[in-house]
Amino acid sequence: MKYNLSKMMGLDIYLSSLNKEEYEAVSSKIAYRGNLIMPLMSWDIHSEGYFKGLEDSDRTQDIIKVKSYAQTYSWQENIEAIFDKEVFEAIVITDLNQKIVWVNRGFSKMTGYSKNEVLNKKPSLLQGAKTSKVIKQKIKSNLKGSLPFREVITNYRKNGESYDCEVKIFPLYSKNTKTHFIALERQVG
Repeated sequence: MKYNLSKMMGLDIYLSSLNKEEYEAVSSKIAYRGNLIMPLMSWDIHSEGYFKGLEDSDRTQDIIKVKSYAQTYSWQENIEAIFDKEVFEAIVITDLNQKIVWVNRGFSKMTGYSKNEVLNKKPSLLQGAKTSKVIKQKIKSNLKGSLPFREVITNYRKNGESYDCEVKIFPLYSKNTKTHFIALERQVG
């Protein structure tokens, strides 16, 4: 039996559902026309690059937004240096009272909360029964200091599901006075 790719819509999906033995048995029976050399399974390669490009674009847009806040508040920190080599999903900017000023889309994806639901609220809204009181106290104590720090805390999504979250918090200064915090967060474990 020969398969005509011009008439087989979704052949790539069919082929990708086969195990190795099934694919080897059927692949020799596929007829290709024109310049097409491989089945459309190469879409996986294309889509991986495409989605990586979208992630990079989101990261770039996030950094641009944070830089606009840096300009507005005259932060002294090198924003590029904060993001350099850091892996994160979510960004949270809070004022000194830990009220949320801004979150990125990654925060909404990770937690299920929209920006509007968390603005002017404290990140503690993500905490619950499994959140360690010791870790909460460490974070509170470190926020009083002047150095960046890292902790892993158990947080809760809007739907009630718990997850472990690595939080890297950087104090932000204007005219040598601490004005805000930026947290880079990602789910771990």
